[in-house]
Amino acid sequence: MNQIFENITDKDHEQIVYCNDPSSGLKAIIAIHSTALGPALGGCRMYPYKNEDDALIDVLRLSRGMTYKASIANLNLGGGKAVIIGDPKKDKSEVLLRSFGKFVDSLNGKYITAEDVGMSVHDMEFIRMETNHVTGIKRAMGGSGDPSILTALGLYVGMQAALKKKLNINSLKGLKVGIQGLGKVGYYLCENLKKDDVEIYGYDIDKNRLDEAIQDHGVIPVSNDELLSMDLDIFSPCALGAVINPSSIKTLKCAVIAGAANNQLEKESRDSKLLSEKGIMYVPDYVINSGGLMNVANELQGYNKDKARYQVEGIYYILMRIFDYALSNNISTLEAANHLAERRIEEFVRWNHKWIEK
Repeated sequence: MNQIFENITDKDHEQIVYCNDPSSGLKAIIAIHSTALGPALGGCRMYPYKNEDDALIDVLRLSRGMTYKASIANLNLGGGKAVIIGDPKKDKSEVLLRSFGKFVDSLNGKYITAEDVGMSVHDMEFIRMETNHVTGIKRAMGGSGDPSILTALGLYVGMQAALKKKLNINSLKGLKVGIQGLGKVGYYLCENLKKDDVEIYGYDIDKNRLDEAIQDHGVIPVSNDELLSMDLDIFSPCALGAVINPSSIKTLKCAVIAGAANNQLEKESRDSKLLSEKGIMYVPDYVINSGGLMNVANELQGYNKDKARYQVEGIYYILMRIFDYALSNNISTLEAANHLAERRIEEFVRWNHKWIEK
């Protein structure tokens, strides 16, 4: 128990909720990192964690990232996340999802859930049967549908911003991009890149996903090791985190790292420094992948597709501000993003306290 509170205190979380329902088989953790800017919005991930400690570490890390993501994206939302312990291919059921929905509802809107790894738009519909505090539902029900499409668009415009700043080029046409992970976001990213005649190299542990990307978008298949050592303009991690570490950095031959995976750096301070020393521009993951959050956040006021797309295209300008701030302060792009996200939260808290005192 002491270790749990140490973990929570270390990352400044407001609340952790353990959800246990033997009748449905639900074992889940909801982590609320911050509600300083508004209710905590963040997806629910279903994954077969080895143990509860691994699940706790993941949900704490992910929920903290959502606070920074919402802040830098200029959304009036806080950061939260949920994890369901189990294999989504074997353990998922309507009863389990509705049970999770009841736990979400018990928080009275302090946490709003959405789709994440191992979950689908269809799953959100079951959760919606028990709570209104859910986003990412299908458009027929007034939602935004699959957020992966706009997450991929955000990646695309983010790549444009990085290349403009790093290499002073305005187009991806004819460049080489390597994508690690060809799930929903990676697949839709290929769709965007194909329009620019980008030479796309890809790897996915799931052969079916890889085959689909090859057939539909002309992706050139390579092994994971090849992808990490190829001469590329952009390396795009779109699978799991911690893929950027001292070992992989030694082999990387790219100008820019820009991907959708969360927590790409194994150790933020160490690895961002190593990348800077090697001359590789790192595009902060929680900024470039914030398109999905912007998309589902629009559901809270009534979904508008054009407005959501406009916001996501603005990731280009958010990143340009970060790059300029990093350069003028002689810090890494990740430090710059963190500083700007933290500053917005601090300014809002001071402003809010001022009005409360009045």
